[in-house]
Formats: sequence, structure tokens, C-alpha cells
Amino acid sequence: MDGPSVSVTSSASAEIDKFLDALWMERGLSTHTLAAYRRDLHRFSVWLNDRDTSLSAVERFDIQGFLAAELGRGLSPRSVARELSSIRAYYGYRLNEGACHVDPTEQVESPKQGQSLPSTLSEDDVAALLAAPDVNTPKGLRDRAMLELLYATGLRVSELIGLRDLQVNLASGIVRVTGKGSRERIVPMGEEAQQWLQRYLRDVRPQLLNGVASALLFPGRNGNTMTRQTFWHIIRRYSQRAGIVRHLSPHTLRHAFATHLLNHGADLRAVQMLLGHANLSTTQIYTHVARERLQKLHKEHHPRG
Repeated sequence: MDGPSVSVTSSASAEIDKFLDALWMERGLSTHTLAAYRRDLHRFSVWLNDRDTSLSAVERFDIQGFLAAELGRGLSPRSVARELSSIRAYYGYRLNEGACHVDPTEQVESPKQGQSLPSTLSEDDVAALLAAPDVNTPKGLRDRAMLELLYATGLRVSELIGLRDLQVNLASGIVRVTGKGSRERIVPMGEEAQQWLQRYLRDVRPQLLNGVASALLFPGRNGNTMTRQTFWHIIRRYSQRAGIVRHLSPHTLRHAFATHLLNHGADLRAVQMLLGHANLSTTQIYTHVARERLQKLHKEHHPRG
């Protein structure tokens, strides 16, 4: 699992230093970034030297072999992709300087990196977040209704703030949503969200509109559409009030909606339909989140975890 030795030939070291000086002059990069370039190129140079070749004689298969060796010793695809980026920059410089006539990195593909898992919340965190607004104030009651509806339906924030009152059927407990690609879907909202939404519509919405006409379910200032930034500030404020220290995104409740459904045994295709995903592969990321959660619970609570 060990990588190559750390020694670099003097000629290779001089070439790398010359490249880094040019890079610093052109882009004014930080010492930290330049050190990362130097480390990556030194490593590559040593690997080449161990195979009786040099930076100036590199061909495409040499770079591919190096990347494969780095992955083989356990380096993450992200780190290997960074090494390739350093190598690309170096040979781009040599090409511009006329030191070589062919870029050996041209047809080298970067390692595929796993899709990052969406940030989500535990069910207790969601309960604390939903309970954070002061429902004795008009805006607090509105915010509670918005958060409840978001978690109950898994809507995108853009879909929530753009909802028209005619898209909601309280009697049937459904929301009709037009999402990405103009695809329409019908999503149930559940009794809890239904009750909070009914209370908001009856007691607060007319008061907040103050005589201004608006077809929006949750109108912002002067009956206009609330911005995504405004709603993001709302979520951030209530997360702080709820004592949630982790970073939240505007889609955190959408992620929690999907993950919690799967945790409780929901069918993946049903979740796909509720989220409005065109492809099942997009929804499958939540199975990894759910699996991580189950593994964590097992490790924490099983006597042999």
C-alpha cells in the first residue's frame, strides 16, 4: 500500500519549480495550493523514475498507469482527480512553452467520484425544527405551515414558494405540483400539514396580505413571490433556535422527507413519483443515506456493533 519513495531527481525538481514559478506569476496562487501542485508532481516524477522514464518523456499510458497505481494503494478518487489536475496543468504549461508538441493528458479520463450524499436530518431534528416558529405570531404561524408542508410533501423550495392556492385541495389533502420539465404530480400532504395549512389560511393569510390580491399560497411582501433566499434565512433562523448545529440547505427537508420514507419501508419508485424525479437513479441516492443511518444505529446500539 506504500507509494513511491520521496526522492526526486534534480532535473525533475528544477522543471517542477520552474513551472510553479510561472504558475505563481500567472495566477498568484497561495503557498498552500502551490505546495499541493509540488507534492503531486513530485510523486508522479518519482513513480516515473522508478520505471526508468521522466517527466519529459511521458506518454498517455504512463499517466493512466500512475493514476491506477494511486487508486490501487487506496487513495480516494477525489485525491487522484486532484493529482491528474496538477499533471494536466504541468503539461499545459510545457505545451505553451513549446517544450512538447502533444499533451499526454488529453485523452486521460478523471476517476469517477461517488455522488455526495445529501445532507439530511434525524426525525428528532425535524420535530425540533418544525416546533421552532412562534405560532402565536402571524409570520410564525405562516412559517410553521410552510415547514410542515415542505416536510410532508418533499417539495422543492422553488415549488413551495411558487404554489398557487388553487393547487392545494384541503378537502382531499393533496397538492398538485408542476415541477422540472413541466411534469405534473399529485402529492398527499398528511393530516398534520393539512391542519397547520388550514389554520394559516383561515387566521393569518388575509392578515398578511392586508387587502392585496394574490393567488400565491405563501405570498411575500406586497403579494409577490417570496425569494429562495428569504426562505433560506427562515430555515436557518429556526434551525439555530432548534439547536441544530449542522449545516442545512433549503432542500434539507426534502432530503429528510425522502430518507425518512425509505427508513420506514416506502417503495423506491413511490418515493421517485413523490419527489418528481424523471429517473430512478436520482432517487437511489437516498437509499445510501438510509443505509448509512441504519448502519450508524446498528453500531451505536447493537452489543456487537
